[in-house]
Amino acid sequence: MKLHILGIAGTFMGGVAALARELGHEVEGSDQNVYPPMSTQLERLGISLRQGYLPDNLSPDCDAVIIGNALSRGNPAVEAVLDAGRCYTSGAQWLAENVLPGRDTLAVAGTHGKTTTTTILAHLLEAAGRHPGFLIGGVPEDFGVSARNGDGREFVVEADEYDTAFFDKRSKFVHYRPRVAILNNLEYDHADIFPDVAAIQRQFHHLVRTVPGRGRLIVNGHDAHLREVLAMGCWTPVERFGFDPAFEWSARKLAEDGSAFAVAQRGVALGTVEWPLLGDHNVLNGLAALAACAAVGVDVASVLPALARFHSVKRRLEVIGDHGGITVYDDFAHHPTAIHTTLAGLRAKVGDARIVVAMEPRSNSMRLGAHADALAPSLELADAVVFLARPELPWDAGKVIAKVRGEAIEVATVDALIEALRERVRSGDHVVFMSNGGFDGAPRRFLAALQNGT
Repeated sequence: MKLHILGIAGTFMGGVAALARELGHEVEGSDQNVYPPMSTQLERLGISLRQGYLPDNLSPDCDAVIIGNALSRGNPAVEAVLDAGRCYTSGAQWLAENVLPGRDTLAVAGTHGKTTTTTILAHLLEAAGRHPGFLIGGVPEDFGVSARNGDGREFVVEADEYDTAFFDKRSKFVHYRPRVAILNNLEYDHADIFPDVAAIQRQFHHLVRTVPGRGRLIVNGHDAHLREVLAMGCWTPVERFGFDPAFEWSARKLAEDGSAFAVAQRGVALGTVEWPLLGDHNVLNGLAALAACAAVGVDVASVLPALARFHSVKRRLEVIGDHGGITVYDDFAHHPTAIHTTLAGLRAKVGDARIVVAMEPRSNSMRLGAHADALAPSLELADAVVFLARPELPWDAGKVIAKVRGEAIEVATVDALIEALRERVRSGDHVVFMSNGGFDGAPRRFLAALQNGT
């Protein structure tokens, strides 16, 4: 079958493309914002990628069109698909119909940590010899691809609460019908489609309704919003995880930065973890993944050592290089809570060293200003902040800048941002670029500027 994927360079749709190619389909696609790491993956897979959403980009002999949720009515390619009466579906529905049947699906949901937790879970199942399939919203360094079919029974999927497509406004995760679901956390996000937290909670409860009685819900025991979701009705055994030893799964930090912790199940010590990840949030991510492994019969104690060999996903506090004693990181930050927890983990590691943040408000919620009031507090652990306030940003970034604890300025272009950083950094600094978009290649452009002395 020949498939055309509209929005193919998105992290989810790029994974769908990889799975379809592996299953023997001919795949082509189009998009208008293409940047690494997904562009690199598509190129390596030999998938034809066309720029823009022109109707002529869709080959006449395509059997079906898979439409990403970034496309709406009025998009030229969407209108051409509808006018021609072409067969079309969403990425989530295609996955549910073509990959998941007959598998034990493990779904990872939550406002934060989905990509990292999904990657940890796939890594642990691989270490257990299960050879799982997976679809991850990023490119994990241990696998080199964001998705694979695998020949094991388990399939691990990053379960996003964002809507499915212009013709299906349910959250993507309701399509997956998992045997095991991790509920990592729940906060307000996606202001472009959800009016309030309650609307997101309803979608999470739709997911809870699909998990069978023989399955398992792995739930962050510290999260009040998730407790409210379960109170709406629950028909599946629940196991809580967190730092409270009363939970079914608990962690005790052995290092302040989260790089080492002890694991216990129902109060019984299973062993310790020493790994390269930082922060309390990643301790919880790892603990949730271990609990999910146990839910499908993996001996957790036997796979704990595998976490020492774990490499995270690209753009999750990824060190892209250093020069002159200055370390440069690329981080996929999209929400104030994620910004704060990431910086807290880094601060615990680097102590009194200076942290300099380059921030782009790139997600839909960020650009709409839904998180504006929380941005300054989330940056309190940074010593300096350079904030990219593009001219089209519809809210006053100056009000956020004025409330940042450390030194903070706003600039209008990436060129100005790189120059402002060059003027401020010195040996020993840790420079963190935070954006969930391409950031016009700013992290690597800045590193190159350091290396070239320009």
